[in-house]
Amino acid sequence: MSKVTEQTATESRKADHIRINLDSDVQFPRLTTGLERYRFMHQALPELSLNDIDTRASLFGKTLGAPILISSMTGGTEIAQSINRNLARGAQKHRIAMGLGSQRAALEDRALASSYCIRDIAPDILLFANVGAVQLNYGYGLQQCQEAVDMVGADALILHFNVLQEAVQPEGDIDFSGLLRKVESICAKVSVPVVAKEVGWGFSDSAVRDLDNAGVSAIDVAGAGGTSWSEVEYHRAPNAFHARVARSFADWGIPTVDAIQYARRAAPNLPVIASGGLRDGIDIAKSIALGADIAGLASPFLRAASESFSAVDELIQELAAQLRIAMLCTASGDIAALKQAELHVIT
Repeated sequence: MSKVTEQTATESRKADHIRINLDSDVQFPRLTTGLERYRFMHQALPELSLNDIDTRASLFGKTLGAPILISSMTGGTEIAQSINRNLARGAQKHRIAMGLGSQRAALEDRALASSYCIRDIAPDILLFANVGAVQLNYGYGLQQCQEAVDMVGADALILHFNVLQEAVQPEGDIDFSGLLRKVESICAKVSVPVVAKEVGWGFSDSAVRDLDNAGVSAIDVAGAGGTSWSEVEYHRAPNAFHARVARSFADWGIPTVDAIQYARRAAPNLPVIASGGLRDGIDIAKSIALGADIAGLASPFLRAASESFSAVDELIQELAAQLRIAMLCTASGDIAALKQAELHVIT
């Protein structure tokens, strides 16, 4: 495949992913996040005022207004530019973190970099650049990772791990061999902290342990139960064979609750980002009580940002309000207290 053809294919794939996520049902058919199995012990006498609840959190030296991450979604297409700018305006206004979609498209064609560049409207946010870890086996190295960071003025670099997605794509990059050593090299040499992120199937405890030893600075567990990227690939499969292969993995993965607990157990001192099927502020609160430091959402933000900045603004306000009320009703005056809030498994 020529360089130009490869660049066009990457841009087309990004557009397909946005369209399918917005227009099709790509949630896990049966597998859930596991969050529905947990409930907080309600505290009718919290001895707190809602106005005094402190939702601030910190990561990589930056203070967030709330422990919320707009999870990595898109870039590299015309529609992605407006989506990312709507998200960035919301993140700046409410002082929350934001991840960018995979920057491979812009690394292949710098004309697409503008779809990722949002520092002009979000100068202060905690911002994550993003490169696929598997690309380290396909010619990427420190230079490309640093370019991704510098391109957007990022505070940290996400290396995303999407083995199942690549495996069910007809054009997928499927060589994940010897990757850990290369990840370790990037962690040691790139100028910013590295976050290891799954894309919706979760990390096992052994994977977290290996990544911690390799030098990553945080884990985004991105567990199963929300958007299934094998379902996304099912919808863009070029023929019935590839569609059947992709659909057979519709309920594959480690539920988000289990992934959070695996990560916390395997790397007790590593910051943990909970994501994968979170849909409201109560899910965020539960994730933090289960061991996460901040929590990320993607699908709700994609839908809001595809509509307008106002929709993003309203969504962030809703998430923050739900989180604050959950904290009040668990007698948690701040995020440190929420980490100790009492959760029960529903039987």
